[in-house]
Amino acid sequence: MIDGGSILISRGRIEKVGDFRSMDSREKRGLTTLDGSGLVVLPGLVDCHTHTVFAGTREKEYEMRASGASYMEIAEEGGGINSTVARVREASEDDLVNNTLPRVRSMLRSGTTTLEVKSGYGLDVDNEIKMLRAISRVGEAQPVDVVPTFLGAHEFPPEYRDAKEEYVTVVLEEMIPAVAREGLAEFCDVFCEKGVYTADQARAVLKCAVEHGLKPMIHADEFAESGAAEVAADVGALCAGHLGFASDKGLTAMKRSGTVAVLLPGVAFGLAEPRFADARRILSLGLDVALATDFNPGSSMVSSLLLVSSIACSFMRMTPSEVILGITRNAAKALGREDSVGSLSPGKKADLVLFRVPDFRYIPYHLGGDIVEIVIKDGEVVFKNTQGLP
Repeated sequence: MIDGGSILISRGRIEKVGDFRSMDSREKRGLTTLDGSGLVVLPGLVDCHTHTVFAGTREKEYEMRASGASYMEIAEEGGGINSTVARVREASEDDLVNNTLPRVRSMLRSGTTTLEVKSGYGLDVDNEIKMLRAISRVGEAQPVDVVPTFLGAHEFPPEYRDAKEEYVTVVLEEMIPAVAREGLAEFCDVFCEKGVYTADQARAVLKCAVEHGLKPMIHADEFAESGAAEVAADVGALCAGHLGFASDKGLTAMKRSGTVAVLLPGVAFGLAEPRFADARRILSLGLDVALATDFNPGSSMVSSLLLVSSIACSFMRMTPSEVILGITRNAAKALGREDSVGSLSPGKKADLVLFRVPDFRYIPYHLGGDIVEIVIKDGEVVFKNTQGLP
């Protein structure tokens, strides 16, 4: 913590962090200044696991859950991931872009300046490519940095329900080469879970992705222990998300491989599940822990990292300091961007969030409140709360 601190920005990068009063008078000459008196300044927030591009919404499923229906019961009634797949297949690329831009602007207003976005609702070559192109266009159309991830192995599409190995072959031999050829994704993800992709299938997908120049990450052990954490370590995944049922063996392997544990408390909260990932156990094993929204239309219709931070403190017993690291430094590490974002250090991007709060601990305490005063991206003010709310 630096009380009364200042940040000197030049050409979109942080040049110096310290006390403005101690700066040489030559440094101060000709500077444009922004008064942050009474505000708490953090690095721009990093949301490292989301499904922000989608078509349609699933509020009827939310109502069913409120009435006691389980995730599997909803899927049997035609809900779940494949209901969104149907809507995405019907949507045009322009539809996807136009639907997504307001979501990203909302995320920016709550402090997110770097955002990972997955495909995974197309589940065939053409529609996965359509989604990734939409993700790229969203990144170009507004100031938030968008990190694209290919998730063709998200679920098995209806047409391959009884031919799962055939679909895995499509992912390996058609989708991954096409995505790599067009340069549309930086990462490849897979949903390794009982009833979805097995550990062996996930390992094959991620190894193939690495061979084609994509970086590996994984949905791991969300509903049951499946060996996914071990797969993450085996393939050198930068991060593994969910981990609600990951074994100590798998988590220890992730620690050795340097894989970041990405916890997604919005999912358990949105599904009204009593079990959250055991953050205290994961932290005790020495892993870096990041937090993300997992923003998606089914299980986590949460776009604010501030609300996620509140849930993590209240239900996962993480401290305010731990959640701040989880949405800044550790989230940047999960995306391999710790050298450019995630902390207020010289040489890094001048991505900053200014909060009108008395103390950094107030941020999760306010339960996702409207407390962002200013957002700065690459040294430029891109959002200012004109209402001046206290």
